Amino acid sequence: MRVNNVKLTKHFIEANTVEVTLDQLKNDCITPVFAKDNELTLSHPLFIETVGEATKDFFRGEQVESPIIRCSHIIKGRIPSVIHKPANQLLESDKTQYFERCAFSIDVPTIYQDINGNRLYLSIVGVRAYNRQNLFSKKVPDIFQLAIGFKNTVCCNLCIFTDGYKAELRASNTNELYKQILDLYHGFNPAKQIHLMQQLCNSYLSEHQFCQIIGKARLWQLLPLRLQRNIPQLLITDTQLNNVAKSYINDEDFGSYGNDIDLWKFYNLLNGSTKSSYIDSFLDRTVNATEIALGINAALIGTDDKYKWFIE
Repeated sequence: MRVNNVKLTKHFIEANTVEVTLDQLKNDCITPVFAKDNELTLSHPLFIETVGEATKDFFRGEQVESPIIRCSHIIKGRIPSVIHKPANQLLESDKTQYFERCAFSIDVPTIYQDINGNRLYLSIVGVRAYNRQNLFSKKVPDIFQLAIGFKNTVCCNLCIFTDGYKAELRASNTNELYKQILDLYHGFNPAKQIHLMQQLCNSYLSEHQFCQIIGKARLWQLLPLRLQRNIPQLLITDTQLNNVAKSYINDEDFGSYGNDIDLWKFYNLLNGSTKSSYIDSFLDRTVNATEIALGINAALIGTDDKYKWFIE
């Protein structure tokens, strides 16, 4: 995408995040501890490096790119000797900081597939959010999120399926973390995921059906819990649904206003909307976008009616 001949960079996640380097995380950020016993957590850079090492070992012989890192919610502090110093007099050496939330992706571009004119690279995505960890307790296993799937290089949308996602990976050290990363990779079936995504290219929504889905999705969030329980879960927010509708009209890659839209494009509109999520909810919503697209496809072709409510 270009605006006034300036190329706009697209990111795998965008909301409230900044791009940082691994060196910045290592050298400019402190590592939080568990308050009651002063034991260290497994830091963001340690998590990233362990995933990178496991990826290179598992996909030996493939090209493994350097991590792309996005962080949010910076936590600032100061060293004890300047505890009473006015804020406007603080030197850089007086300050401490770390990022509460961190997300990164590591691409394997030599493992790829073209779908509907879009090239998809294999991609590993990790999330660490200290706000999900009780740092006021004694040390317990650290909590991570990890996913393996594909990244659409046209827009950097992530395509994550449930069999490639670990919503709560717990580890007390890098050896445990490394083993669980490999376990996730072993259980991932890329051929199955590619096949399911290719099927989305063969199903279409009319403009009426698209509008029906968006309207029903907004309605779902207002239903009483007793009714929501009978309908598949929807994690995408009203604001994100608005973005899906806007992109249906304006997106240069996946917009289809005035025409039928294939479910591959619809899936990418959903995925694009989830990039506005905060880091700690990002992967859950990305996986939910996959479930919605596959579920609606199954309802359209008559193989499963769980998502039929959205298109009735």
